[in-house]
Amino acid sequence: MPFAEETKLLKNPAPALRHDSICSTIGSTPLVKLQRSAPPGVNIYVKSEFMNPMGSVKDRLALGMIEFAEQHGLLKPGQTVVEATSGNTGLGLAMVCASRGYPFVCVMSEAFSIERRKMMRFLGAKVVLTNPAHKFGGMLQTLLALKEKHGWYWPNQFENEANAWVHRQTTGPEILQAMEGLKLDWFVCAYGTGGTIKGVGQVLKDKSPHTKVLLCEPSNAPVVYSGIKTEYTTDGSITKESHPVFRPHLLQGWTPDFVPKMVEDSTEQGLYDELSHVSGAEAVAASQELARSEGIFSGTSGGGVLAVALRKAKELPAGSNMVVMLPDTGERYLSTPLFDDVPADMTAEE
Repeated sequence: MPFAEETKLLKNPAPALRHDSICSTIGSTPLVKLQRSAPPGVNIYVKSEFMNPMGSVKDRLALGMIEFAEQHGLLKPGQTVVEATSGNTGLGLAMVCASRGYPFVCVMSEAFSIERRKMMRFLGAKVVLTNPAHKFGGMLQTLLALKEKHGWYWPNQFENEANAWVHRQTTGPEILQAMEGLKLDWFVCAYGTGGTIKGVGQVLKDKSPHTKVLLCEPSNAPVVYSGIKTEYTTDGSITKESHPVFRPHLLQGWTPDFVPKMVEDSTEQGLYDELSHVSGAEAVAASQELARSEGIFSGTSGGGVLAVALRKAKELPAGSNMVVMLPDTGERYLSTPLFDDVPADMTAEE
């Protein structure tokens, strides 16, 4: 048959824009409605943070902390930036620092995926690895030693209010704008630093008080559920004692071995209504099913949030609307258990 030029094509309604820097492409990620995964009558929209330039929600945090530091004289031109991270914040900072002309050093545990290290180094960053047995405390002690020795700038993502501020300025308003005309019944997210739950939670409490917020944490590391708080020292470092209920988990970027200050703030301010738990196996299964049934490629982190959201959605009445945060892309989990069952060679069936 002759080619039919007039064939209808589904096009992205977002305008194609011209940007002066990669940094202005961060944010304004779309909400995508699940077509096959949601229970009948319940509308689930996923906030697709994997569409940020480095593939995660932490691009927002990186830009927010650097811009705040620049505008308030905390960061000098050409000064080295150092941060302790599981990888996504490091990738965001590596991108922003490369764009703005700052050397960047990331301190991270060897337990986190190799892809993250290589990508940061590709962006010109240096990566200092620590012993996984020392958990986040070991990463932090290494960072503090480097900071003091070299005079580097430490944004301190776990306590920097710019972390929540960037979500008050961008993520929260974006969600409400995208949901305009619809009642937003539930918002579901996990926590790492706590910036998302604090920033978005404050926006929803102010602008959409009827919206319920569901917070997620790993089932084998229920540090918030335990009610045992973390004591912070005056130099910003976390107590050297690991949280008593923390156990290693598969959800990279979630729940460190202490209660982050911004998560504690969120608890005290009543920014979430329910707390739920999910296992690593459930997260992996949900991420895999999301890819195969919806064509949405999210990591274990997103799978964990989605698993909790789908469990909750089964309890909701028809017509309910839910927004679920998908923090990052599945592409940086290739060397993790998420891809253990995915062969590189042809299968017998193929």
